[in-house]
Amino acid sequence: MVVTDMAASRALPIHLLSLVLALVAFSTPGAAQVYEGRELVQAELLTKTSAVVPGQPFLVGVRLQMVPHWHTYWRFPGDAGIPTEIKWALPAGWKTGEIQWPIPLKLSEPGDIDIYGYHDEVLLMQEITPPAQLTESTVKLSAQVDWLVCEKICIPGGTTVQLDLPIAASASSANEDLFDRFQRALPQPAPAAGAASFEWTRRPTELVLQINSAVLANHAAVDFYPLPGEAVVVGHPTAERRPDGVTFRIPIETSESKLGSVPGLVVFGQTAEGAERNAWELGKNTQGTSSTLKAAGAAFAPSVATAAGGLTKALLLGLLGGFILNLMPCVLPVISLKIFGFVQHAGESRAHILRSGLAFVAGIFAWFLGLAVLLILLQRAGNQIGWAVQFTNPYFVLALSAVVFVFALNLFGVFEFNLPQSANRSVIHVTGGSGHLASFFQGLFATVLGTSCTAPVLGAAVGFALSQSAVVILLMFTAIAAGMSAPYLLLSAQPAWVKWLPRPGVWMERLKQLMGFPMLATLVFLLYVLGEQRGPIAVIWTLCFLLVLGLACWMKGAFLIPTASTRSRVVVLVLLAVLVLGGGHYFIREKFAETKLEIGARTMTEGWQAFTPAKLEAELAKGSAVFIDFTAAWCVTCKFNEKTVLESAAVREAFERRGVVKFKADWTNADPAITKILQQFGRPGVPLYVLYPGGKTAAPIVLPELLTRNIVLEQLETIAPRVAAQ
Repeated sequence: MVVTDMAASRALPIHLLSLVLALVAFSTPGAAQVYEGRELVQAELLTKTSAVVPGQPFLVGVRLQMVPHWHTYWRFPGDAGIPTEIKWALPAGWKTGEIQWPIPLKLSEPGDIDIYGYHDEVLLMQEITPPAQLTESTVKLSAQVDWLVCEKICIPGGTTVQLDLPIAASASSANEDLFDRFQRALPQPAPAAGAASFEWTRRPTELVLQINSAVLANHAAVDFYPLPGEAVVVGHPTAERRPDGVTFRIPIETSESKLGSVPGLVVFGQTAEGAERNAWELGKNTQGTSSTLKAAGAAFAPSVATAAGGLTKALLLGLLGGFILNLMPCVLPVISLKIFGFVQHAGESRAHILRSGLAFVAGIFAWFLGLAVLLILLQRAGNQIGWAVQFTNPYFVLALSAVVFVFALNLFGVFEFNLPQSANRSVIHVTGGSGHLASFFQGLFATVLGTSCTAPVLGAAVGFALSQSAVVILLMFTAIAAGMSAPYLLLSAQPAWVKWLPRPGVWMERLKQLMGFPMLATLVFLLYVLGEQRGPIAVIWTLCFLLVLGLACWMKGAFLIPTASTRSRVVVLVLLAVLVLGGGHYFIREKFAETKLEIGARTMTEGWQAFTPAKLEAELAKGSAVFIDFTAAWCVTCKFNEKTVLESAAVREAFERRGVVKFKADWTNADPAITKILQQFGRPGVPLYVLYPGGKTAAPIVLPELLTRNIVLEQLETIAPRVAAQ
C-alpha cells in the first residue's frame, strides 16, 4: 500500500540537475530551451499598460508557453519540482510586488506523486510601482526568469526577458484580454461570515479543516492545495463531502507544537481541471469570521490515549527490535568486545559482576537517550531525521574512525588509559571497583556501531516514534535500549551462567591483543564508508591524521608512565597537544574539508541504475516492473543483503527473466530526495526494499529489512507475465 507522501521537495535531486540542457537568450520573447529540436518553454515579458506614468503602479506579466504535455510549477510544487522564480533588475527607486499565481492544476504522477503546476500557458503577474519623479523618456524593464519544465524527464531552464516602455503623463491599456483572463484565474480571499465558516482541528499527525458552505456543496470537484511553511511537511490532503460542505484531512509533520492551520487554496469547480474553477485563499490564520480553532492542548491531549494501542504495540516492537539488534551484522565487529568484557570478570564476586554489567548497560542507555535528544532537537529545528542520521555525516564517521583506531592501539598494548589519582578515587567510589568505567564505554561504543543499521522489527517502531511527540521518541529509544541491554543485564545478574565462561588467566592478555584486530577490521569498514562519502583523497588525509594520532598514542604509552618526572610529563603533554591539534587542523580542517565526491563518481553494479524520482516515474509510466534498493555504504545489513541475496545467481536471473528495472537509492550522504521517500514508507532509515509490480495503479510491495532469496523470488512471482514479456 502506498504511504501518503509527507515531504514537499523544494529542490530537484542533484542527479536531475545534471540534465541541464537550457540555452540562455537575451531577447523578448526568450527562447530558453531546446530539447529534441523543440523549444520547451518560451518566456515573454508583457505589460497591461502602453506607457509608464510616474508614481502610478502598473501590472507586468511573465508569460510562459510550454509545448504540449510539459508543465512548469506553482509556488508550492508539491511532492517534486521547483517553483518558477523571477528576479528583477530595475532602476533605483522602483518597487515590485509579490507574484500573483493563477490557480494551478493538480497533476498526479506515477509513484503516488502529486504536483501542482501549469500546462500550455501561464501568466505570472506582478505590480510594479515607479518613482513619482522620472526624468528619462523610456525605461528598460528586465528580469531573469528561471523554471523547471517536466514531462517524463525534468529540465531546468531560464532566460532574461526585457521590455522597453515609454514614460508619459498618461497611458492606455495593453494586452487587456490576456491579463483579464489570468486575473480571473487568481484565487479570491476567503468569504466573510454567513457565506462560509472554517474550523481547524489539530490532531497528532494531521490537520482537519471543516468548511460549512453551500457554495462548495454545489460543486462536483473540491480540493485543498496546501502552502506549507519551511518547517512544515504536508502529505496528500483528502476530502470528505458533506451535505453542508466538506472536510479536508491534511497529513503533517512539524516541530511547531502550536501550529493549528496551514495556508492554502480551497479549489472548487464542476471538473477538477475546468477553466471555470475558482479558489479561496486561506492564510495561515484564516478562519473566517464565524470560524473556530480548537485549542492545541485539546488536540494533543489524546495523542497517547487515543493511540494507546498503537503506542503500546510500537514500544513492544522497539523492545524486540533492540534485542534483535544484538544479532545484526552491524554489531558483529564489536561482539568480541562484549564477550571479552564478561570473560574478564568471570570468577569474581557476584556484586562486582553485577556492577560491571550495570555499567555496560548504562553505556547502552546513555547512547540511545543521547541519540533521542539529538533527534528531538533536529526535529524541532525542522530537519528531516532518521535512525542512523549520525552516519550520514562524514565528520562523524571520521571521528568514529579515530576512536576505533585509538581503541585498537589500546588493545594491542601501545598505551593504557590512566586517569589521575583523584579521578580514579572518584570512579572507585562510584562503581565500587575498578574497570567499570571501561565497561560503560564498551557499552557506549558497541551501541554507536550498532545503530548504523535498522534491525528487523525496529524500523517500523522507530518510524512510528519519529512522527510523534518528544515524549514518545524518548519512550521508544528507552524501550530499544532496554531490549538491547537485556541479555547483558540478565547475564550479569546470574553469576551461575557466568561461571560457564573461561576463568581469567595469562591467556587474557593475548586475547585482549587479538581483539584489536576486529577493531582494525571495523576501521577498514569505516574508511570504506568515508571513501563512498567523500572519495579516496579524503581517505588518504584521514589516514595521515590517524598516523599522527598513532604517534601520539605511542608517545603517551612510552613516556607518560608513572615513573616519569613532572617536567617530562609536561613536555610530552605539550608535544601531544601540538601533534594532535596541528594534525587535526592541517589534515582534517584544511585538506579533508576540501574533498568532495563528484556526482556520478560511484559506479553501479551491473544491471543497476542510480535512482531518481524522475526515472521511477518514467519506468512506471511505461508499465515496467521496478525494484528499488534503498541502501548506504555504512549499512552492514544492506551490504549483507546485497551480497547474499540481491547479487545471487538465482535472484539476478529472476530479475532479468521478468524484465524488472533495478534502481539503487544511495542514502550514504542522506540525499534529501531519498529521505523524503523513506518517510513516505514510514521508515526512519535503510535498508528498505520496494517492488513495484508494474503499471500506474499497482501498489508497491515493501519487503522485510533482512532478505532471503525465497522472499525475493516469491515476490517476483507475483509480477504479471505480461510485464515480464515487455
